[in-house]
Amino acid sequence: MARHGTEKHPHGADRLCEVGDRVYSRAVRRGRVPRTDAEQVPCLLELALLHPDPDDMDWLVPTSPQEVMTRLLRGVYDEVRESQQRVGSAVAAVERYAGLGRQLQAPAAPGEGTAIRVLDGLSRIQAAMDEATEACTTEVLTVQPGGIRREAELTEGLHRALALRGRGVRMRDLYTHVARHGQGLLNYLELMGDTVEARTLDEVIDRLILFDRTVVFIPANAERTMALELRHPALVEYFVTVFERLWRLALPLTAPLPDTGIEGISHRERSIAALLAEGHQDAVIAERLGISVRTCRAHIARLSDTLGAASRTQLGVRIAQVGLNGPPHPGPRAALTLPGQGSPSVR
Repeated sequence: MARHGTEKHPHGADRLCEVGDRVYSRAVRRGRVPRTDAEQVPCLLELALLHPDPDDMDWLVPTSPQEVMTRLLRGVYDEVRESQQRVGSAVAAVERYAGLGRQLQAPAAPGEGTAIRVLDGLSRIQAAMDEATEACTTEVLTVQPGGIRREAELTEGLHRALALRGRGVRMRDLYTHVARHGQGLLNYLELMGDTVEARTLDEVIDRLILFDRTVVFIPANAERTMALELRHPALVEYFVTVFERLWRLALPLTAPLPDTGIEGISHRERSIAALLAEGHQDAVIAERLGISVRTCRAHIARLSDTLGAASRTQLGVRIAQVGLNGPPHPGPRAALTLPGQGSPSVR
């Protein structure tokens, strides 16, 4: 944070260029500035002095001078042997900006973050996640949507997971049932031992990472190049509640999936049938269950064959007739009698 440079802006947050100084000062005084004001000074975004307004992405809001000071001093103290004078310059620069914003907002406690922060760019997301990992002491809760976890995805956060395990932090992870078939996930869980507990569901919510029940990270766009860092107690408590309710419904990774109760219909096909009954298209079903569209359509074809359906409309009728549009029925596997074979259950 204390050291940064590009060809046009070779400086840190403690000695901004002239244009950057004007724009950041204006942002502190007014509370926010239009995104267009920062087009000529990308250094303000790169240094995280400005970040997108969660309520209107066309505006930028300033990072509080007190938070800037905390970040600056962390970097400056690491370099103290190289230059003792950097500490004084960092404090002086931040105190000047803090004076501009005293009438706008009350001073924040040292190290206290904002309630909602937009993290723009993968590097900013990575840095915030590393910082939260370093501060975590008790528990991490995650929801991991999608299907089979790729080795690259698991390796990306492995350094954080190992650091947490080294401090005795417990982790609970929620995946879709499809993730059970990935060897990479099984290898990861074996490496982490009893530090990590994993459960699965037919489908889960979008990605969620929660540290010590104090800070939550969720995606802010479909591409996942932006994220929200949430520290507001009410929001954090809401996501904790959502996670705990999903956790109670989920199955341990080592437990078998429940029987569908219908001969020839797999658990995945029951899930697909239920979503078909709700009127969802193939692509939506595939995304929610963490499978490819091609795989989804292959299962739909098998359902049609098993249920004796000649069309998509007829398939919907058959699904309702045999009860695949509702929760599975407990008890032994039932024999499926197809239409035309004298069974009143499908008429």
